[in-house]
Amino acid sequence: MLRQLPPLNALRAFESAARNSSFTQAALELCVSQGAISRHVATLEQWLDVKLFTRMNRGIALTPQGRTYFESTKSALDAIELSTRQLKQSPDKDRLKLKLPPTFAMRWLIPRLARFHAQHPDIDVQITTSHQPADFNREDIDVSIYSWADPPSGPEHLHLFGEVLLLVCAPGLLKTAPPLGQPRDLAHHVLLCSLNRPYDWTTILQAAHVSDIDGNGGLKFENAALAYQATIDELGIMVAQLAFVQEDLKSGRLVSPLPLRVQTRRGYYLSSHPAHIKPKRVKIFEEWIKQETATLISNNL
Repeated sequence: MLRQLPPLNALRAFESAARNSSFTQAALELCVSQGAISRHVATLEQWLDVKLFTRMNRGIALTPQGRTYFESTKSALDAIELSTRQLKQSPDKDRLKLKLPPTFAMRWLIPRLARFHAQHPDIDVQITTSHQPADFNREDIDVSIYSWADPPSGPEHLHLFGEVLLLVCAPGLLKTAPPLGQPRDLAHHVLLCSLNRPYDWTTILQAAHVSDIDGNGGLKFENAALAYQATIDELGIMVAQLAFVQEDLKSGRLVSPLPLRVQTRRGYYLSSHPAHIKPKRVKIFEEWIKQETATLISNNL
């Protein structure tokens, strides 16, 4: 069946004009005249029999139909652009591109990467860190790992482990700081927190039935990875995720001064592109990380 597609040059001109909210900027972007953009848009409007823009004295504005058409058009062109960019790149079938939260990367994955590399030396791992999950339609990413409050739907999401919160500090801190025998004693200590996780102290203090301590009133850090380092350096006490400090607790680098443990609704999930057949490198990484997280899941993390 013949596709019912509009003139593609006209479509490209429309998308640029709508994205830039300007015929002039679209003309500069596409290296044509403003008149050419105007003619392309008029051609598209005639082909669709729909008015896409409202022309005003000082510019243009999308009509409701134009806004809807722009959103679908932009998504389609974004997908074409990404696929084109991937094809033009040199073959990288053995390069695994990961997007992870910074703390997950630093506190959990990187200490284990040596094991992955030893088992699969032919796979080159490339890590990007971000607090936002990957947009697979726009980013050249194989695997995204992100923390969700509610389980995401779809077979492309793999649950890795849950979130258990506890208090940790450096053992040397307890030798010089005020006594810490019960949760209320936290009022006499420096509390460390991450700006990206403002709910951690609230959650654990509520579980301890302590309402007169502001856990977010102490030293604040841009991300949890910095707070973990500050804790190791004896600056204070923080609310940690058990999965991220297990090795530190085993080695004695950190200790848990109170027996508080709070399991939250959040969990870490691995995601891959829902519309693509999984490359071999992604399947290998998924199997490896499932083995690595098996002990955490068995401990109800």
